[in-house]
Amino acid sequence: MTTNENPAANPAPAPTDVPTHAPSDAPSDTKKATTILLCDDHVVVRAGLLALLGSEPDIEVLGEAGSGEEAVALAAKLRPDVVLMDLQLGEGIDGVEATRRITAAPNPPHVLVLTTYDTDADITRAIGAGATGYLLKAERPEELFAAIHSAAQGRTTLSAPVASRVMAHMRGTQPTLTDRELDILGQLAHGLGNRDIARALFISEATVKTHLGRIYDKLGVDTRAGAVSVAKEQRLLP
Repeated sequence: MTTNENPAANPAPAPTDVPTHAPSDAPSDTKKATTILLCDDHVVVRAGLLALLGSEPDIEVLGEAGSGEEAVALAAKLRPDVVLMDLQLGEGIDGVEATRRITAAPNPPHVLVLTTYDTDADITRAIGAGATGYLLKAERPEELFAAIHSAAQGRTTLSAPVASRVMAHMRGTQPTLTDRELDILGQLAHGLGNRDIARALFISEATVKTHLGRIYDKLGVDTRAGAVSVAKEQRLLP
């Protein structure tokens, strides 16, 4: 005998629970921001940089320092990707020494110099201390943002005028003066005589005369005024 099955009497098996959101192995689109520590002794400059960098979504400022010593301590504590470093920092250690101490630490952040100074002496000292890049404050914001991201990846970035000076220096088209010779040139630029220079630098007058002779030879001059003039033309002095 044929039996008509009642669908209600034989309910279909309950469907397997399906999660509302299936898990995905696709990589996240979220991009990690480049973290920054600012170091500049001018409060107004730091405020301007904070406002400027705050407009860039891929950059996060972790802290700010008003001195070289503070920058060294905060770099170790906050561990940013990049330290944005000025060179002249008032009392205490300058930006070069701060850079040297920061980059000497284990797993250090990269240091990007941001300054108004572009003399050969400043550039050479900063790069020698371990700076990844050297940027002038006159650069456009877009250039600063790009330099920060490049520095975070360990890539060297130089402002165009700085790059030109570095290339000229490498080609040997500009004289190379020692730190002591630059010190003496700086004293000459302030109008000091040999005796006063010796006292200021804690060296003998004979040593001053020896350095002056070498400075004259390197700059191709034979007078104190000529040495200062050429040094300023070639931007060997601030």
